[in-house]
Amino acid sequence: MVTKEAVEKTDQNGRQKSERETGRPMWVTQVMALDETGGEMINVTTAGERPTVNVGSQVALFKLEALPWATNGRNGVAFRAADIKPAGAPASK
Repeated sequence: MVTKEAVEKTDQNGRQKSERETGRPMWVTQVMALDETGGEMINVTTAGERPTVNVGSQVALFKLEALPWATNGRNGVAFRAADIKPAGAPASK
């Protein structure tokens, strides 16, 4: 379920980031991931057109990846998807 609509993924100077390989603009959408053990809010990055999903809507994440990272003594997991669509909608090509 979407908990915050897509916003520009920005660098430290407030400029929208773009995908290195393609130059496509990057977006961050906050969703709630839920399974039988509970739920967690995660930020999912996509590239291309701004995802058109609304707060409260159920969504499908296509080609979701969990990418572990570590920088300057901090670490975490970043989430990236090829696409975010309303549940039941076909994935983009």
